[in-house]
Amino acid sequence: MVQTFIINQDSDNYLCSIQHKKSSNHNNLNSYEKMKNTPFKEKHIAAGAKMAEFAGFNMPISYSGINDEHATVRNNAGVFDVSHMGEFILKGENALDLIQKVTSNDASKLTAGKAQYSCLPNSKGGIIDDLIVYCIEENKVYMLVVNSSNIEKDWKWITSHNNKNVEMHDISDKTCLLAIQGPNATKILQPLTEIDIMNLKYYTFVKGTFAGIENVLISATGYTGSGGIEIYFEDKNDDADKIWDAIFEAGGQQGIKPIGLGARDTLRLEMGYCLYGNDIDDTTSPLEAGLGWITKFTKDFVGRDILEKQKSEGVTQKLVGVEMIEKGIPRHDYEIKEHMGATIGRITSGTQSPSLGKAIAMGYVNTVYSPIGQQVYIKIRDKLLIAKVVKMPFV
Repeated sequence: MVQTFIINQDSDNYLCSIQHKKSSNHNNLNSYEKMKNTPFKEKHIAAGAKMAEFAGFNMPISYSGINDEHATVRNNAGVFDVSHMGEFILKGENALDLIQKVTSNDASKLTAGKAQYSCLPNSKGGIIDDLIVYCIEENKVYMLVVNSSNIEKDWKWITSHNNKNVEMHDISDKTCLLAIQGPNATKILQPLTEIDIMNLKYYTFVKGTFAGIENVLISATGYTGSGGIEIYFEDKNDDADKIWDAIFEAGGQQGIKPIGLGARDTLRLEMGYCLYGNDIDDTTSPLEAGLGWITKFTKDFVGRDILEKQKSEGVTQKLVGVEMIEKGIPRHDYEIKEHMGATIGRITSGTQSPSLGKAIAMGYVNTVYSPIGQQVYIKIRDKLLIAKVVKMPFV
């Protein structure tokens, strides 16, 4: 999912710099006063968060440092405020038909309580956004969770294909979303609910009471690769404060910590998860990005003909994992070269992996250079440094 900032990590210094991206669906905000805030803003500040603008929101980038926060999630449990994400409700007898038309995956396979990773292809085979589809009531009620910077763009795109009067509601502004991730997350949170969250299967969800708050949707989709849950609830009264306080009261002695978007980026990159705006966008196809598994040609959808042709003829570029052999950290848009110096691709995401202690990246290369073990070169500060194509996930 989307994060449009680059994490700069040099030796032991972890510096976050925000890369602002201007687009037609997102106003370029020039002042602190214009930023939106999630209901947890004061909690972040009280916890010592370094705040910065992200997708129009005033968001926590880090608290104790990216490396420490990363390790906390990999080894224990951490809490992410991701309330900036977008949520749409689609209702009615034609809701599934609309979802089938605009998404690449086969949502007809969903039953109540199940979720599905998918994308919105455009008419040229590119990706408008990646998203998660939640089936609330089979064939009738669905929730789509989209990237924060694409809310307006996605809404307009889906609406443009809504020719069967599907009831649509944008509930983004009134929905809180916390992701509690890590191997100990569900054990820590289990006392806060009667729902058996410790045995909640991957990409399923339930609704119930959490920390005394009713109608909380609890899912297990994750963006870190370390397990855990996400909780969606309406922003009303002081429910946000109650849930936040209950989580940290339950997990304080067990070392649960608030985690910023910086560690969210390093965690997802170690797992090889795509980041909208970096690894996938309107010009990249799901087949090029290794997302053929969410592209189902058993149904009709926007862009199907182009993607079917790509599948038949083969793609000219592929998204691959890259591991540095020589010392250097590959960054977004760095060139990938072959041994004679010809450009064969570009880096889309790169970092110094906190778990592995080595530099890793994702990037697109000409298909001929995509086999595992292929030696490539990354241009860093006018030097060509040796790297190799590796299998993802990195950890």
